[in-house]
Amino acid sequence: MSKLIKGKTGEWEVVIGVETHAQVSSVSKLFSGSPTAFGAAPNSQVSLVDAAMPGMLPVVNGEAVRQAVRTGLALNAEINKHSVFARKNYFYPDLPQGYQISQYEEPIVGEGEIEVELEDGSTRTIGIERLHMEQDAGKSVHDRHPGKSYIDLNRAGVPLMEIVSKPDMRSAEEASAYVGKIRSILRAIGSCDGNMQEGSMRADINISVRKPGEELGIRAEVKNVNSLRFIRQAVEVEAKRQIRLLESGGTMVQETRLFDPDKGETRSMRSKEDAHDYRYFPDPDLLPVVFDDAFVAECKASLPELPDTRKARYVEAGVSADNATFIAGEQDHIHFFETLLAAGIDAKQAADFYTSEFLGRLNKADISIADAKVNAEALAGLLALVKDNTISGKIAKDVLDDMLESGEPAKAIVEAKGLVQITDSSAIEALVDQVIADNPNQVESYKANPKAIGWFVGQVMKASQGKANPGQVNQLLKQKLDG
Repeated sequence: MSKLIKGKTGEWEVVIGVETHAQVSSVSKLFSGSPTAFGAAPNSQVSLVDAAMPGMLPVVNGEAVRQAVRTGLALNAEINKHSVFARKNYFYPDLPQGYQISQYEEPIVGEGEIEVELEDGSTRTIGIERLHMEQDAGKSVHDRHPGKSYIDLNRAGVPLMEIVSKPDMRSAEEASAYVGKIRSILRAIGSCDGNMQEGSMRADINISVRKPGEELGIRAEVKNVNSLRFIRQAVEVEAKRQIRLLESGGTMVQETRLFDPDKGETRSMRSKEDAHDYRYFPDPDLLPVVFDDAFVAECKASLPELPDTRKARYVEAGVSADNATFIAGEQDHIHFFETLLAAGIDAKQAADFYTSEFLGRLNKADISIADAKVNAEALAGLLALVKDNTISGKIAKDVLDDMLESGEPAKAIVEAKGLVQITDSSAIEALVDQVIADNPNQVESYKANPKAIGWFVGQVMKASQGKANPGQVNQLLKQKLDG
């Protein structure tokens, strides 16, 4: 549903399309054997092909083709078994050949669609126009010298998948949710690591505004937005800018803009070219990419469980929809959660403890999952002690604190601190009897209000130093107070 923006002349509708650039998970570039590792010294990953030396010819990276097909399948898109690389002619100061090898009229993947879930629980289906392969440009560095720019060609030739949506989004939330869903799919199948901070995934946001029901307006493209939060901000800022411009009698021009998150504004970079300005034509150095049904079937068979399917499985097992969406969207969360399930932990209990207790502590301490002293197996060991009644859920939280600080396994901490849960019914009964005998006034309160049993439970747990089995405590208290 459209989220209309109120202006001085009435309500406006924002129309959004997204071009997502995702670096293919491959150890080499799209047309050369140069490595693609992030963070290497400038110009240390450049071959003669990347530097466009005379006589050097590109050779297509077969793994990049495979990953593009797998991604297309995961996006419910049409796979084109015949695709063509073209030259996109444009002045790139950091791409020595002076043109970009991309795909235009015949991309490797055609139309598809994905479903995104919004904060209010509603869903939206967003169309995919195409996915095409292309090489990345290098990087221009402008802050090393007051009068010179430096060029780092390490990224020149890195394989990219450009996923082009249809203009189906109508709010900043939808645009952010769409890119987030694309990222979770790419990460799930391993075709891109989705690391927006490192530039291996970034988004160009095409934004226009119109009065509801009117024709599409002239769009501005906000380039290279590298976080989901910035996507939201860029859409909101640019939409309001366009509305102010149009309401003041100005004219929109098709242009490329840059989002500045520090100043909360977009700035014009250049006029936006149309396809004919690039003079696309088939690259004469590259044959068409052709494969058969067997290759597509092989790619499809290699796909893991996708986020939507995984989420549905978790919900069916008893996990809340919010927790299921959260866990199914990230590979680190999936690894932890699947390890807990494999250990026989109840799905709802595992999800609640993982998201609220474990991740809550990591977030508060600003510790990443990778740096935590508790891994998935150790967390499963802790919850296994709750499952077999060795410790209570309350004590498990205290043990988790010790585990995160020391890195010691749960069993060792429980034994060293004497935290084993009291399950001897006679011992618990003695504690219950004592608490009832010491508090006759509270007994009368219970008879008038049975909810007061919670107070008795707390007293018994306090008397047992938290070691009494809560279920047995509740059962015995109810028997005796109702007797």
